[in-house]
Amino acid sequence: MDGQFLISLALIIATFALYIGIAQFNKARQTSDFYVAGRGVPPIYNGMAIGADWMSAASFIGMAGTVMVLGYDGLAYIMGWTGGYLLLTFLLAPQLRKYGRYTVPEFIGDRYRSNTARIIAAIATIIISFTYSVGQLSGSGIVIGRLLEVNTSIGTLIGVVLIAYYSAMGGMKGITWTQVAQYLVLIVAYLIPVIFMSLQLTQSPAPWLSYGSVIEEMRQLDQQLGISEYVVPFTEATKWQFLALMFTLMAGTAGLPHVIVRFFTVATMKAARWSGAWALLFIGLLYLSAPVYAAFSRFILMTEVAGSSINSLPAWTTAWIDTGQLSVADTNGDGILQWSELVISNDIVVMATPEIANLGGFVIGLMAAGAMAAALSTAGGLMIAISAALSHDIYYRSINPQASERKRLLVGRWSIVLATVAAGLLALNPPGAITQIVAWAFALASGSFFPALVLGVWWKRSNGPGVIAGMITGLTVTLTYIFASKFFGFTILGIIDTGAGIFGASSAILANVIVSLMTEPPSKEVQDEVTDLRYPEQVHYKNGEVWLKKTN
Repeated sequence: MDGQFLISLALIIATFALYIGIAQFNKARQTSDFYVAGRGVPPIYNGMAIGADWMSAASFIGMAGTVMVLGYDGLAYIMGWTGGYLLLTFLLAPQLRKYGRYTVPEFIGDRYRSNTARIIAAIATIIISFTYSVGQLSGSGIVIGRLLEVNTSIGTLIGVVLIAYYSAMGGMKGITWTQVAQYLVLIVAYLIPVIFMSLQLTQSPAPWLSYGSVIEEMRQLDQQLGISEYVVPFTEATKWQFLALMFTLMAGTAGLPHVIVRFFTVATMKAARWSGAWALLFIGLLYLSAPVYAAFSRFILMTEVAGSSINSLPAWTTAWIDTGQLSVADTNGDGILQWSELVISNDIVVMATPEIANLGGFVIGLMAAGAMAAALSTAGGLMIAISAALSHDIYYRSINPQASERKRLLVGRWSIVLATVAAGLLALNPPGAITQIVAWAFALASGSFFPALVLGVWWKRSNGPGVIAGMITGLTVTLTYIFASKFFGFTILGIIDTGAGIFGASSAILANVIVSLMTEPPSKEVQDEVTDLRYPEQVHYKNGEVWLKKTN
């Protein structure tokens, strides 16, 4: 056990040192570095950074566990999060990059010619990113807590210190190259255990092709035990909840400010599209593996843990019980642990897998390093989004337009520190599982930014009063539904809090369209700008005509 602990600790310390070193070497020295990495990131590396930014603790730690617990119904997370990148890559990212702003609120403010809209968008960015970051810091607490065998609260505080330091130091420039390193760490850490498990269970090194046989065996076990079959749809939720959750995650992905801003770090519209293509490839490696993890882990738990004597459980169970993430109880008093008596948190399935499958100390340590990379990479991106909203959209654009470069950087860095500490304090007692907290952030993004951005790019009649009405309505409806469903059990068609985005987005689009049509249309200049966004960079639209830009 001591050897395993030392290996894990060494890997964690080595990766922490790597991230801090990269941030120090790529320290942001001007605002363009701090907000958009100087717009000079090559598409393939930006794709890796997007992948790391995207594959948060919810994806790395929580998603496979959610699929394991929910079975078929958990696939809504995978389909929603993956489909959202297609929406973003084709509908929004290149067009927003062509507009050439630093942040999403800045685009909304300038596109709609409304300072009020920019302020509302900045506040929405802070709410969404803060909610999302609570899930990431909670995930880092689980990883560090298990590694150091301390309470998860101590682990969370350690994560807060690390994130605050390297995010504030490097800004977007440092975060970008840190995220490239974090992607490589997390994807290697994620793939090695699942490949080893595949060799153990199916004698195949290609788990994506071989895990069907394990699912068939589980189907038979489910029937024997008389429990809900793993592959039968809509046993844990209604069909409407499945569809609402999938829409919420897709629209939320396309509207997340910290993801969109990654497309602002490249030089051209073409580079933005290629960044999206590379990101889909890099993300797909993990997302295709999550259902495999879920199936293999559930199968091992059903065949090697359930049915065992309560006094002779595997050694790994003791350590996880101590973290509070696993509970076992012989409720019927027969001395045997039944499947129904084993309660495992969604959030520890992937982290516990190397121990469940007895893969050895190095793989356990590698998994811990990968999980930390996932949590830290996304948390860093979220802190940059919050900082940009506070220091650029609110402080510089609204309060002190004459602020010097040095002062803007100082405000940006302090914004990161304060936001990280506040999110860390809330993460000490998170209001839900990681995937649930993250789903709330996506619901808020789908109810606020997705309608504002889609209509802003593709409907030139949308105006300032319309987007203000849309964002306020969408946020209000989404927040109200989340609270009503979470705390009072209110549902429509069985749709719970995680699917709230479908109501927020619908109401936001309706409010935007109605108010825009009832008020004055945007100026011809603004409408030409919107039409121009749809053309490649070398083509421009003006005065009702398409012009080819001359190049030397």
